[in-house]
Amino acid sequence: MAEDMQINPQRAKQLSENLASISSRINAANKSGGQVRLIAVSKLKPATDVLSLHSPPSSSSSQPPSPPHTHFGENYVQELLEKSKILPRSIQWHFIGGLQSNKCKQLAEQIPNLWCVSSVDSVKKADGLEKGRKALVEAGDNNITAEDKLNIKVQVNTSGEESKSGVEPGDTLALCRYIMDKCPHLKLSGLMTIGAIARSKETTPENENEDFVTLRETRDSVAKELGLEELELSMGMSSDFEGAIAMGSSEVRVGSEIFGERPPKKDAVV
Repeated sequence: MAEDMQINPQRAKQLSENLASISSRINAANKSGGQVRLIAVSKLKPATDVLSLHSPPSSSSSQPPSPPHTHFGENYVQELLEKSKILPRSIQWHFIGGLQSNKCKQLAEQIPNLWCVSSVDSVKKADGLEKGRKALVEAGDNNITAEDKLNIKVQVNTSGEESKSGVEPGDTLALCRYIMDKCPHLKLSGLMTIGAIARSKETTPENENEDFVTLRETRDSVAKELGLEELELSMGMSSDFEGAIAMGSSEVRVGSEIFGERPPKKDAVV
């Protein structure tokens, strides 16, 4: 399907420049030198935009071709299912949106190149993802084995807002332990949060975000209790990713600064 898509060279060039700009800002903010993963959030954007960054068209100029971008994030299960069917298997998809328990098995079972689910905040959701990934492995027709575990990030509600999803900081350890002990097809890879908007807007590399401090402290506590050396922090979006990186984030999610403003959901076309 991907080979049938028409990529607009001008659009591809603009997207590539936007991505390069964000990558440059990430590198500048990353004083520790650790690896920072950039998830390009492509929700409500057409599949051709994703393909433009993952399989950049060859340029006729003397400029070297842009490197392919691999990690893309989606917020809606149905949109991700549709995109995953028509885009290259080499993409590593992240589901980063609010997740309904009854969608978990379908999500994990039907997308072989689903790399990570970042919004797990209950045992029920973990169980659904475990069942789906197990079914995918047992189907045996996607070159996925039991060793290829689905990465999981536990979402923590660090701001205390009722409107935010996520487990309470004090309950994070129990959920992490459950995933490790009861979900053999899943890998606990880290913790994720979406901080309060007001704090997000005030975040700078010098002005620490309280919500990010909470996530970092929660991560440190969980890692110590479970004897884990590496447990990633996924925090930081378009408005605050530089401050998040300064506080140790190993993964940031940037959408509109790469792809531009999103259309209303009812007008979006895959």
